Amino acid sequence: MTSTGSAASLQTPRYIQANGLEFAYLEAGSGPLVFVLHGFPDTAWSFAPLVQRIADAGFHAVAPFLRGYPPSGFPDDRDYSVAALGRDVIALAEHFGEQKVQVVGHDWGAATAYAAAALRPDRIAGIVAAGLPHLRRFLLRPSRAQLRASHYIFKFQLPGWAERRIPKDDFIWLQELVQSWSPGWEIQQEGYFNPVKAAFAQPEHLQAALSYYRAIPRILFQREAWQFLLQPLQVPARVIFGEADGCILPQSFSGMEHLFGEEFDLIGLPCGHFLHLESADAFASLVIEFIKRQ
Repeated sequence: MTSTGSAASLQTPRYIQANGLEFAYLEAGSGPLVFVLHGFPDTAWSFAPLVQRIADAGFHAVAPFLRGYPPSGFPDDRDYSVAALGRDVIALAEHFGEQKVQVVGHDWGAATAYAAAALRPDRIAGIVAAGLPHLRRFLLRPSRAQLRASHYIFKFQLPGWAERRIPKDDFIWLQELVQSWSPGWEIQQEGYFNPVKAAFAQPEHLQAALSYYRAIPRILFQREAWQFLLQPLQVPARVIFGEADGCILPQSFSGMEHLFGEEFDLIGLPCGHFLHLESADAFASLVIEFIKRQ
């Protein structure tokens, strides 16, 4: 059982070395370890309320800033593959001295949770994946509608395009992209978007975030991906999606039961892509109910 978190730890990041680079993280509470992982475009700051809710439920909640996202560091090998992200989770768990950890991830954080569970199911007690279906379902069976919704991924493959477009006009293109993903949501500037702009105002960190997407095409040609990441999961899993999500369309979550074990459920919430912000109470309740069962 771990314990260190305090209210101050949700206001000032702490730092550790894991998997060859420095990670910054927010934390609160004591008890069994739960990682809370952000996606794109996002930071750990937007998950601070959820971290506190998980801590109040009797857990040690830790929200790392993913590799390349400030104030975390950059990998020397510039590896932003999903397998590297999964190994980060295992290395972080080792730092905290836990044999097993539960992982709550949104968007790229969900991809990271899937990867960690696939690579080391013996170290993952369970995952809650929000806003992203199983990687095999997403990568190998996208519908035409999903391919259209994923237009930004293809644009991000163009050298230099996103680096020029995203910061332009005070990040208006990025804000409009987020709005298209969560059409009924009034974007939170202070709690969500201002930290995103501050992070991506640093060109090297914006390029790191884009590198996650630029590593996607290589997944289909990596032996490790086929051997582990695209196989059915062996750990308990709850997948939560937004019924009005304009980023990962709701139909993209159908037909994937065979990719999970017996302890799996799929739950939709009446919101868009950013479930932890749009439906904060309902999402937190679903997370806490799941992690208490493991």
